Order: sequence, then C-alpha cells, then structure tokens
Amino acid sequence: MRCKLIALVMMIYGSIAVAADEQAVAENYADLAHAVFEDALITAQQLQTATDTLLASPSEQSLQAAKAAWKQARVPYQQSEVFRFGNSVVDDWEGQLNAWPLDEGLIDYVASDYSFELGNEGAQLNIISRTEVNMGGEVIDMSTLTPELLASLNELAGSEANVATGYHAVEFLLWGQDLNGTNAGAGGRSYTDYMTADACTGGNCDRRSDYLRAVTQLLVDDLVYMVNEWARGKQDNYRSKLLASDGQEVLDIMLFGMGSLALGELAGERLKVSLEANSPEDEHDCFSDNTHNSHFYNAQGIFNVYMGSYTRVNGEQVSGPSIADLVTAKSPETAASVKAAFELTAQRLQIMVDRAESSETAMKYDQMIAEGNTEGNKIIRDSILALVAETRAIEDAARVINVSNLQPDTAGHEF
Repeated sequence: MRCKLIALVMMIYGSIAVAADEQAVAENYADLAHAVFEDALITAQQLQTATDTLLASPSEQSLQAAKAAWKQARVPYQQSEVFRFGNSVVDDWEGQLNAWPLDEGLIDYVASDYSFELGNEGAQLNIISRTEVNMGGEVIDMSTLTPELLASLNELAGSEANVATGYHAVEFLLWGQDLNGTNAGAGGRSYTDYMTADACTGGNCDRRSDYLRAVTQLLVDDLVYMVNEWARGKQDNYRSKLLASDGQEVLDIMLFGMGSLALGELAGERLKVSLEANSPEDEHDCFSDNTHNSHFYNAQGIFNVYMGSYTRVNGEQVSGPSIADLVTAKSPETAASVKAAFELTAQRLQIMVDRAESSETAMKYDQMIAEGNTEGNKIIRDSILALVAETRAIEDAARVINVSNLQPDTAGHEF
C-alpha cells in the first residue's frame, strides 16, 4: 500500500513538475517577445532620428545614414516575425508595418513603364503629388499627411498591393525604385528629392518630407503599442492573457509559429515564389537589396524561440527555459537532430548573405533569382530544402513534448 502511495505521489509530483516547466517556457517566450519588440522600437526611434536629420539637412551623408538606420531597424524586427503565427495580436497588426510587395506608384513618382498589379486603381495614384483623390465616388482629403491618414490608405480600393505604411514604404522613400531588374544595383533616389525650391528633384519635396515624417512616426507608434502588449505587470494586455492559459497551449502556439514562418512564409512566400517567377517584384526588401539579411534574421528568430534565447541590439542576452530543454529531457537524440536541422538552415542562409555581401563579386538576392543563374538559383533552392527539413524537425520536437497535429501553415505551397 505504501509503495502504491509513493508511486502515486511521484506521478502527481512529476506531472506538476512538467506543468511548471511548460509554464516557465511560456514565461520566457513572453520575455523574448517583449525584448525583440522593444529592440524593434529602439531601432525604429533611431531610424526616426536619422530621417529627421535627413529632412533637416538633406545631403548624401544624411541619406546614407538614414539608409543604414533602416537596415539596422530590420535586424530585430525580422526576428520578431516568429511571434506572428498563432498570436493574433501580432498577426492582425503586422500588415501595417511589414506588408509587401507594394505598388510604389501609390506613394510617389515611378518610371512610366513600372510593373504593378493589374486592375489596381491606386497603383499610380502618387499620394505625394495630390491633396485629394476621388476613389469610387469617395473624395479623400490628403492635404495634410498624418499617420492616421496614411494608415487609412492601406489596401485602398480593396487591393493588398496598396501599401501606404510600414518599413517598405520608408524603404521606398529612402531608396526609390530599383530599376535594375535582375541586374546589379538597388534603388537610386537622390537626397535632392528632399531639397527645397529649385534644388528639389522629383517634385513635391515638401510633401515627400511630410510623408516620410508621418510614416516613420506611425512605425514608432505601432511598435510602442506592441511593446506594451508583451510588457510585464499589466493586467489586461496580451501577455497576461496568454500566460493565463495552459502551458501546453502556449507550446502549441510557439511551435506553430516556428513551423509556419519556416515553411509557408519563408520557404514559400519569400523564397519559392520569387525564384519560380524570377521576379524582383516578389523580393522582400526590393528597393534596398537587403533581402538576404531579412531572410537570415527571420530564420534566426525561429531559432531564438526554440532555444529560448535572444541577443539584444545592445549585446545583452535574454534567455531562460526553452522548448530545446523540454525536448532534450525527453529525447536527447531528437534534440540533437533538431539542432542539426537549425544549423543547416543557418549555414545555407549564411551562404546567401556572404554571396550577397562579397566585396568583389557581390550577388544580391534579385540577381540570384534571375532565370539561368545556376549558382544563385541553387543557393535559394538549398535554403528552401533546409527550411523544409527544419520544419520536419520542429514537428519531431513537437511530438516528443506531446504537441500533436501541429500542421504548420504552408501558405498553399507544396514542397
């Protein structure tokens, strides 16, 4: 009888210990989200400072500084995208910050032969050149470009290609169109597009400045909102609601987010689509030629969640109990194979980064996807295969810790 009682106590204690571990993993997941969104906010504020300097004193130096700040802002933000899938508070919000591809003629001047979505009424609207527009019988007053107005113009006339806000709108305003197709070269906007009087190029420099000022303010405001949603000590924010749920439910969200970003979004929408279409229009950071870094940091974000660790922009390490710990406790063999899959993805994407940033023979992502580019196409295909294998490994990890029927989002792609 005593042995049975001890066994029962041990069984109950064991289940409590597992539950506690899962809850600790969930708490650390929320801490990681808060840290990465806070870093996205910090770097967006630095971007805002750089763009303010550009507008106050337009020069080649201030334009290059703003471009560098934009690239730095992408580093933490791309690592945040793993929190999209499964967390509706992020997924419903992120389109205003990172929607792509966009028909840039909605925002500013473009080449006369630029490609845009067929049937898009707003594709050549050029908000910067107008103070009002009649769209479907509705007159929209655009005389004052505010963050609120720009947000209201997203998906104008029902087209998802009408993107008026977010990182890519700022990117376009800093780089301009990339008219090089699959040849070398990024956008070539001049700092003189922000000059005044006769020195202004492109026309409407004052309006362009107002637009850039408003869109960067909206970016900062949106990130403030998301930082608060993941902050500790608040009773009614998303973090408190998430952590009030069962720890196993949070594990479901974590693993679904990892698998969906790896498979449907990164391997599918961001790599496979652009490769199969050989289309720079489907490139993620198409104006700046920064796509290779965006892909790399997306993958890094997935690994961060699995390992329960994130390196902040100031070098500080945020870490704690992780899915990797739970998997290792149940099956060291599975943990080793999952880690190997992550390492393979990192290696493949590092090849993409190194090739894109080679000082002598740089091959940017838009060159890699060109039809007939055997080397570049292979770099992308190898990255897709690694991400597919990584997703399978994530599913293996899920089964080990009793997360069944994971079904990562494929975004309609077959692999």
